[in-house]
Amino acid sequence: MNHIMAIIEREMRKFFRSPALMMASMIFPLVQLIVLGNAFGGKIRDAKLGLVDQDGGTQALKIREAFDSVRANMRTFEPIYYNNDKQAMEDVRNGKIQGAVIIPPQYSRRVYEQDQPRVALIVDNSDNFMSSTLEDELTQITNALNNPTVEPRILQQTVLQIVELYPYIEYMKYLLPGSISLAMFVSVMIGGGMLYIDDKARGVVEGYLVTPITKAELVFGLNGAGAIKATLTGVIITVIGSMLAGVNTLFSPATAVGLIIMIVLTSLAFNTMMFLLMVRVEDPLVPRAIFGILNTLLFFPSGAIYPIQAFPWWLRGIAKVDPFTFAVHGFKALLLKEAGFSAIIPDMLYLSIFALISLSVATPLFKRTL
Repeated sequence: MNHIMAIIEREMRKFFRSPALMMASMIFPLVQLIVLGNAFGGKIRDAKLGLVDQDGGTQALKIREAFDSVRANMRTFEPIYYNNDKQAMEDVRNGKIQGAVIIPPQYSRRVYEQDQPRVALIVDNSDNFMSSTLEDELTQITNALNNPTVEPRILQQTVLQIVELYPYIEYMKYLLPGSISLAMFVSVMIGGGMLYIDDKARGVVEGYLVTPITKAELVFGLNGAGAIKATLTGVIITVIGSMLAGVNTLFSPATAVGLIIMIVLTSLAFNTMMFLLMVRVEDPLVPRAIFGILNTLLFFPSGAIYPIQAFPWWLRGIAKVDPFTFAVHGFKALLLKEAGFSAIIPDMLYLSIFALISLSVATPLFKRTL
């Protein structure tokens, strides 16, 4: 019993000697509660819905007024007006807007003549949460148009026609981009963050200090090694995950090249971020405690499992600077949409700039002396 109590005393002393570890241990459940509580089950707000009015008649004006009413009250979506249906569809494909409504020519005339008036809703069904919300909202609007409070002399029935850009996407496919990003992040945490701190604790990094290697060379070497590990993980998980989920776009040469670029840039962004966070950490227990917080704070707000438009404003702010968000968007555009390089250029630019800034800040913070 004395031996057991001595071990317990030693572990408790070590725990209380690290205030950062204690704070991280207490903050983690709170961060998880706040982030998950807001990231799941929220209502879609301020989604961008394109509207192409090719009719310009009085009945089309009623649809525009209904859209403005939704924007002013429920705020489910914000109408973005287009003059070209092809441009609206391309913006849906590239993720600039979440859907588009096409009011065809002669729509008002067909309403008055009861000649099967139709309105098309183009949705990006690679995101089932968003597409279902837009479909439900537009169905309610068309029902209100078909059943007005005051019965008109001329009966009118508007039919909402759903146009899906892609075949049915199961939830497993929807989670694949997030799973790839998460696997790479875990690889960076273990192979980069934890290993770096353990090497410092064991004197490995101290051994580098007696060699003629410069500080910049040491920083680049450590980050390069970590990025290579994460890249290998990303490639393996992308291939295996695509096969398990039934995603065949992986075998397209253009998509494969885009995936390699995204994997490399994501690896660099994640690894430099982790190195920046760990560059001044000395206690090997601290990274193990904060990794849970980082995982929750970066992964769940990224849109990997729920649309960003459902988040409160402060969580959207995290998502806008979160490298996870851009990695997930890039992988989703390539694997689920086959959107091409034009859709992932902003993601590639942000990940590159993020990695460059993180490395630039971490290099002067790295201690060349003991």
